[in-house]
Amino acid sequence: MASLKDLRDRIASVKATQKITKAMQMVAAAKLHRAQEAAKSARPYAQHMATLLAHVSADLDPVDAPPLMCGTGRDDKHLLVVCTAERGLCGAFNTQIVRRAREHINDLLSTGKTVKILTVGKKGADILLRDFKALMIDHIDLRSVKQISFAEAAKVSQCIIDLFNEGVFDVCTLFYSEFVSVVNQCPKAINLIPVDTQKEFSDEVGGIRKEKESEIVQSAVYDYEPDAVSLVDELVSRNLSIQVFHALLENVAGEMGAKMSAMDNASRNAGEMINKLTVRYNRQRQAQITTELIEIIAGAEAL
Repeated sequence: MASLKDLRDRIASVKATQKITKAMQMVAAAKLHRAQEAAKSARPYAQHMATLLAHVSADLDPVDAPPLMCGTGRDDKHLLVVCTAERGLCGAFNTQIVRRAREHINDLLSTGKTVKILTVGKKGADILLRDFKALMIDHIDLRSVKQISFAEAAKVSQCIIDLFNEGVFDVCTLFYSEFVSVVNQCPKAINLIPVDTQKEFSDEVGGIRKEKESEIVQSAVYDYEPDAVSLVDELVSRNLSIQVFHALLENVAGEMGAKMSAMDNASRNAGEMINKLTVRYNRQRQAQITTELIEIIAGAEAL
């Protein structure tokens, strides 16, 4: 049985932990608002870029389409870009993304496909390293970045383009978590190469808007200057960076929401533990006082 001193020390330790979790919850709440606004602002831009690319590609001869848009025409080698958080203490946020990626990896391997993994974020890399170390070809570390900018997304997209030009993969799939609400982050997978013009975008938190390629293509007729081929060649590489940037911003918002929820749960659990330890301490102290009183009375009667 623990002594009264051990119980006092443990109560003090849990109280100190509770102060830390409450502080982390407030910090996450402050960062969440900025991250949420950034993610919501990036959604229309990513959506309209995909819409524009669908417009232009509809008038383009498939023979003239750039390789980044139509891929190699094969489906043998796959590159999986898994974007997770750089830090933990955010509940199951990273685990959900990796679980989605792991299911896709196992499905591809079971059909005899070649799989390569590019990770963005330390936590996802650490988890995948245990099971798929032989499949991991590169890792992009963003721990030194205080705020995600387009430069980081361009760095990731350039790495993907270089790997494609080297013939490392035929199909590239991006995994990230879409922010829906503080308690709901939805893992998603989208095709980067070949370009997927049929995507789902959230206009608002909790709302999904779906645009089909047929509706987009038939909406207008465009004239291109200098020509559609040159325009698509520029748009495809730019679209790759934009979609990665959108995914990174969604991840940041989802991470802050998950961390806020996890720290709130940790604070409440610490409070419950403090109450239980306090009750245990009071009972043990009362029992000790009762024992001492009995000993004093028994000694007095013996005299």
